[in-house]
Amino acid sequence: MNRVYLDHNATTPVEPEVLDAMLPYFSGDYGNASSIHTFGQKARSAVETAREHVAALIGARPQEIVFTSGGTEADNQAIIGIVGTSMVPAHIITTAIEHEAVLNTCQALEKRGVSVTYLPVDGEGRIDPSALLENLKLHPETALITVMHANNELGSVQPLEEIGRIASEVDVYFHTDAVQSAGKVTIDVAATKIDLLSLSGHKFYAPKGIGALYVRGGTRLRQLLYGGHHQRGFRPGTENVAGIVGLGRAAQIAKALLAEDAKRISALRDTLEQSLLQRVPDSRVNGAGARRTPNTTNITFHGIEGEALVIALDLKGLACSTGAACSSGAVEPSHVLTAIGLPAEEARASLRFSLGRHTSAADIDFALHAIPAAVAQLRELSPTYRKEAKAEAHS
Repeated sequence: MNRVYLDHNATTPVEPEVLDAMLPYFSGDYGNASSIHTFGQKARSAVETAREHVAALIGARPQEIVFTSGGTEADNQAIIGIVGTSMVPAHIITTAIEHEAVLNTCQALEKRGVSVTYLPVDGEGRIDPSALLENLKLHPETALITVMHANNELGSVQPLEEIGRIASEVDVYFHTDAVQSAGKVTIDVAATKIDLLSLSGHKFYAPKGIGALYVRGGTRLRQLLYGGHHQRGFRPGTENVAGIVGLGRAAQIAKALLAEDAKRISALRDTLEQSLLQRVPDSRVNGAGARRTPNTTNITFHGIEGEALVIALDLKGLACSTGAACSSGAVEPSHVLTAIGLPAEEARASLRFSLGRHTSAADIDFALHAIPAAVAQLRELSPTYRKEAKAEAHS
């Protein structure tokens, strides 16, 4: 059976060039990067080269990159690390549509006495910077603003430049979860005045289990882990040299192909969207009016259950998602889709399709045959949808 993968926001395959770069560090060049002998220094050199490539991807300096186990650790380190240095009862400003790695960290801190404001978003998934400014006036004790760059379900991109300017003017640290934007859209931490940025390798063709946190020079950050003095003391523990090398090579490739990938993938995404709206009645693209990452579309197919459609499409050979992979199997509708105003039933009837570097026109053609057929089959089985369709025909 032909299989098509349209779930790249969940994870991506490791690029062959990335794997080739990693392989020597599993066996022949196995030294500990903290050792002073030749084996160790060869590993150290590879780690520092990777650090340069990751820094270049986001416009940072190499010494501002701290390697982590992924985006979740990086988010936790940024948020808890900043709040832990506050000398007064702290306040955090975030949004209602953050990834659970941010939301659950903020909720855990609330139990420790930290106050948190969850900014609402508009129907396209964007915050209003004026609401951010108003909250900062109400909460002068704010220690951190944490706003994701691109939403994992909608692809909608937040106005980081404006948020960064506001944060800088009031001298509050600004963190962004860039897990879904790094390697897909241009990021310049200096221009956007970002103090901390999280990214994860497996979202842009590096392996799982490796990520990074950008920490602007001079940022006061409390440690989460204690051990040796690795990575300026921010993240102790023997470095995952092979994983770091893979992350660095993936960042190097992403930077070189950024414009080319974005142009080609966004054209395929637009074809998928427009054709589905034409072929599937009662369908709607969520967040279509916002600036989005080039690879992501979220579509509501009225009258179906999203989980059932994911399974039906998988049986046809097409992989997609109802939203964040971390929330798969959740009974509650997507918190992102309800935050943009969708009723629970419509949120449950929505699917995310996320394209990748190797998605082809043939893959999109395959999807455009599979999706309308699967939706039609499920609607035939839905007494609610049939009843609504009949009522509309007779009105």
